[in-house]
Amino acid sequence: MSLALSPSETSPKRAAILAAGARLFMGVGYASVSMDAVAKEAGVSKATVYAHFSGKEALFGAIVGDRCAAIAGQAEELAAHASSTDAALREVGRLWMRFLLHPDSMAIHRTVIAECARFPDLARAFYEAGPGTGRAWLARRMGEEQRRGRLRADADPLTAADHLLGLLRGELYLRTVLGGPTPEEAAIGAAVDQAVDVFLRAYREPAAP
Repeated sequence: MSLALSPSETSPKRAAILAAGARLFMGVGYASVSMDAVAKEAGVSKATVYAHFSGKEALFGAIVGDRCAAIAGQAEELAAHASSTDAALREVGRLWMRFLLHPDSMAIHRTVIAECARFPDLARAFYEAGPGTGRAWLARRMGEEQRRGRLRADADPLTAADHLLGLLRGELYLRTVLGGPTPEEAAIGAAVDQAVDVFLRAYREPAAP
């Protein structure tokens, strides 16, 4: 499972800064990382770091945002070519869960949880760049499925997205966040299938009588 930065990124120095920041944040925590340390790790000057990012919060948000953008691109491709709503939700659900349960994603999530009380702006940047963006993308997909007559027309797309995300992010995710091993593919697939089955029982457009 690749957690590479977005392929739209064209600046080698910016990419080096993002990669260096990710290594440091996941290695020693947000509070212990300085922009000087990021510059040294990336092999660039401190001025170059500040030319791209105004501070640690902006750098952290960009790391999360670029990784999420890469996954969103893959999800869009899967959803566009899926044969049905059922298939699209299962394929996107597996992709999303692999991303969330990846050790790098877990390390970033734990960093935010550990530091959010002291650095509330970090938590805000993380939410806006990661979970908030993913939620908005899924709500748009829900609206598209409604327009195709595949999901209930009376449902609120954002609420539907929240319900699916809640079903996916269940016991398997909780155990992993709390330090459990990265789940096997079979366990991820089973969790996604169960979540999608429950979701579609609630939101699938009823067949015409």
